[in-house]
Amino acid sequence: MNPETGPTEWEFGEPVGVGPWPGDWPDDDRYDPTLLAEGDRRNVVDAYRYWRRAAVVADLDQRRHDFHVAIENFGHDHNIGTVVRTANAFSAKAVHVVGRRRWNRRGAMVTDRYQHVEHHPDVESLLKFAAAEDLTIIAVDNTPGAERVETVRLPRRALLLFGQEGPGLTEEARAAATTVVSIAQFGSTRSINAGVAAGIVMHTWIRQHADLDKAW
Repeated sequence: MNPETGPTEWEFGEPVGVGPWPGDWPDDDRYDPTLLAEGDRRNVVDAYRYWRRAAVVADLDQRRHDFHVAIENFGHDHNIGTVVRTANAFSAKAVHVVGRRRWNRRGAMVTDRYQHVEHHPDVESLLKFAAAEDLTIIAVDNTPGAERVETVRLPRRALLLFGQEGPGLTEEARAAATTVVSIAQFGSTRSINAGVAAGIVMHTWIRQHADLDKAW
């Protein structure tokens, strides 16, 4: 096992990715000698095959979008891994975990190695960060008075704030938001999974602001 890249993101099934590099190795320090020799089985796009993890992160840092994602974790929410994986897919600037520092990383499928994840002990510290970075806080909760995210123009420099599964956002978090948005639903359930909700709102930001020519 390569100590830098760690184990594969996939835990079962047939091997994925690519085998050892065919022919002469590239003269480029972004490439990892162990991956070149043994193959790259990581869940990364083809453009990053055989790259060192640090090189992938450095390149992603040049591509990240202007939105951040935050999720409250006062009840050790198991959706955070999904939020991190989705934030990586949409190239969020960072994910901020508010409350408990520990979270279940299984759902992230190792994307937390490439996605910046920050911790804030409470909502107050998150708000200080948002103010320092000039981020507009958009809370996501299906509470009375929330605007439909389908009709709202999200700010480019945004912090998308999500509550934990079940209770949703704390009152302190809702009060701090410039806007509270909800997702239109048409079935019998009162709410949708927090990880799914995060993906919907992140993709709304992508549709409104991202340069699709830069997508893989």
